[in-house]
Amino acid sequence: MEIKNIKTLGELKNAGYKSKSIKDELRDNLIEKIKNKETTFKGVHGYENTVIPELERAILSRHNINLLGLRGQAKTRLARLMLNLLDEYIPVVEGSEINDDPLQPISRFAIELIKEKGEKTPISWLHRSERFAEKLATPDVTVADLIGDVDPIKAANLKLSYADDRVIHYGMIPRANRCIFVINELPDLQARIQVALFNILQEGDIQIRGFKLRLNLDMQFIFTANPEDYTNRGSIVTPLKDRIGSQILTHYPEDIETAKIITEQEAKLDKRQTNNVAIPELAKDLLEQIVFEARESEYIDTKSGVSARLSITAFENLLSTAELRALKTGDTKTMVRLSDFLGIIPAITGKVELVYEGEQEGAAKVAFNLIGEAVKSLFPEFFPKIEKLQKQGEESPYDDVVSWFFNNRDGFELLDDLRDKEYRHLLDAIAPLDDLLGEYQPNLDKTESYFVKEFVLWALVEYKQLSKYRYTEGIQFKDPYGSFISGL
Repeated sequence: MEIKNIKTLGELKNAGYKSKSIKDELRDNLIEKIKNKETTFKGVHGYENTVIPELERAILSRHNINLLGLRGQAKTRLARLMLNLLDEYIPVVEGSEINDDPLQPISRFAIELIKEKGEKTPISWLHRSERFAEKLATPDVTVADLIGDVDPIKAANLKLSYADDRVIHYGMIPRANRCIFVINELPDLQARIQVALFNILQEGDIQIRGFKLRLNLDMQFIFTANPEDYTNRGSIVTPLKDRIGSQILTHYPEDIETAKIITEQEAKLDKRQTNNVAIPELAKDLLEQIVFEARESEYIDTKSGVSARLSITAFENLLSTAELRALKTGDTKTMVRLSDFLGIIPAITGKVELVYEGEQEGAAKVAFNLIGEAVKSLFPEFFPKIEKLQKQGEESPYDDVVSWFFNNRDGFELLDDLRDKEYRHLLDAIAPLDDLLGEYQPNLDKTESYFVKEFVLWALVEYKQLSKYRYTEGIQFKDPYGSFISGL
């Protein structure tokens, strides 16, 4: 019999339906997925050997869970993905405010309805997508919001006294009975409100304005918290922490490859961008390296964290910068240039918390320097390392490139609005770059070689072999000592 065709309590009993708590649902369905070798948390990357096994153990243990980590570490996403571990449909007493189980009713409404109608009690079916409730903890959240309060309007309409429990208006938690309930940023919840959760987590009791109701709520609680909040805004009171079964620490991606997968998965791009703007693999690596540099920067508050959203929005900005240039120059297709990375600075400045020294430097300058540091960090993976100190007379693979700039003392300009053909022509004029790429990157695709050529120029600047000047309309590269020699 099709499950949704069951409309009454009698039909439900005849079908052999057995009640199951939400924690057992999660546990049983997780076991089934693991046995079938299915991915339990699709779309979450980098947690395969750390967070996800801990989360699976917590579910198997039927624990309420606290996900503790810095911003942008997929805490809320993990909570929402737990919906996939619920049964597709569950029966509820039709009209119940708190999703009463027809076989185990807990509200006065459901108990009296079943007593009155018996086997003919109407039931409806609740899809798992409707079994998720979420509340962002803010200082203005009240006990009434979460637990409930006496409703004077209901009392007046039903002509009941305030002593009758039917005048209660249930809060978010009772209404989320048999659901996953998430409280985000738990430390922001006032201590007195956290205290109100004690009995719900442990005994299932709720108390509203003097009414002590024995409501055996069936819920899966998930809390999220940022460790920085413990000192900045509040803390989780100790007895509440004691009632949360598992605390799981989240983290940022540990390598560039994982970070790239997350960025490309989450970036919201227009198809015209992806069709018309090519992006070299090195550009993707560089983008993620910028975020890694930010997490280590002395100018950025690492305790606050550098969200994965930084690389996602920066990726979107990077493609938009290239797209905007192509629209202005009339090119139908283009490729990301390294100079386009200047377009991601607004995505960086809005997502990092600067320490005092960073504020003194300025957010835009810190962001610009991060791009340079990322270039410097990645360069040795593709080309020979440039030593800080060289012996006199010792040859370097970059001597010819540096000599080219020494002989062209007027410098070399790459304007932002160059058409692709002009851009390539200018870079091809630096013949030693072709020799360098031919020796150390012989298998490089021709179309991506121009990005790598510009990458080499930026790296030589970072290693003090060349100098770079940013103008309103573009960038100029020069020999750092040429101007002094010409002035002698």
